[in-house]
Amino acid sequence: MAEEFRYIVRIAGVDLPGDKALVYALARIKGIGINLSRAICRKLGMDPNRLVGTLSDEEIEMLDEKLRSVEKLGFPSWMLNRRRDPFTGVDRHLITSDLVFEVRRDIEFMKAIRSYKGVRHMYGLKVRGQRTRTTGRFGMTLGVKRSKGGRK
Repeated sequence: MAEEFRYIVRIAGVDLPGDKALVYALARIKGIGINLSRAICRKLGMDPNRLVGTLSDEEIEMLDEKLRSVEKLGFPSWMLNRRRDPFTGVDRHLITSDLVFEVRRDIEFMKAIRSYKGVRHMYGLKVRGQRTRTTGRFGMTLGVKRSKGGRK
């Protein structure tokens, strides 16, 4: 018995469009990119070009369970987004709100220990070495005042 096509499928707490290919729909989940999505499809033996709306309930449950524990799929540590977690020391891969929470916690920790990056975050400045001479300015913009006589 063929199941009907679903236009919205909920995987890992995210509503995914059913008319997208599996590899691109999974990349809409925060913390999963195209390359990791393709690797997950290959590891689970699923067709990456299959439409998400055609997945059965069992496949959706299995995919949801595997996405919540990506580090257990046996990928090399460089594919994970939380290598050597500073608080636990283990390799993890976080998705959705867990990723947002951990990034916020890391920033608060950097602020608390007053590291260089933490201080930059506190003052709202650029953190990763970008130039600040001409960009990242606050307040109203000021124009160039021209002399009355024109160009001299």
